[in-house]
Amino acid sequence: MQDMEDNAKLLETLLERATVYGKTSIELAKLKALDKTTDIVSSVIPFLIIILLFASFLLFLNVGIAFWLGEVLGKTFYGFFIVAAFYVFTGIAIHFLMQKWVKKVVGNYFIKHVLK
Repeated sequence: MQDMEDNAKLLETLLERATVYGKTSIELAKLKALDKTTDIVSSVIPFLIIILLFASFLLFLNVGIAFWLGEVLGKTFYGFFIVAAFYVFTGIAIHFLMQKWVKKVVGNYFIKHVLK
């Protein structure tokens, strides 16, 4: 009878330890995921701020170029058409010539930060 009680206590202790181990493993996985998420977000936010500032710079630069070209050509809207046409052709070129390269660079950036 004593052996059965000892076995029951051992089994109960084993189950308690397995439960604690499982909970600890889940908590560790949550903390690792949180660490990766904060690492990615903390590296992406400054990058987005720089992109926003650069986009604002380009916007004002393009408006200035459009007004300047419009003044040179005699009609303001001509300058805006020329700037718009430049971006259409640039977009088409990027789409057909550099799409795979841009996708690869962006994908590698995120993979590097996730696996870090």
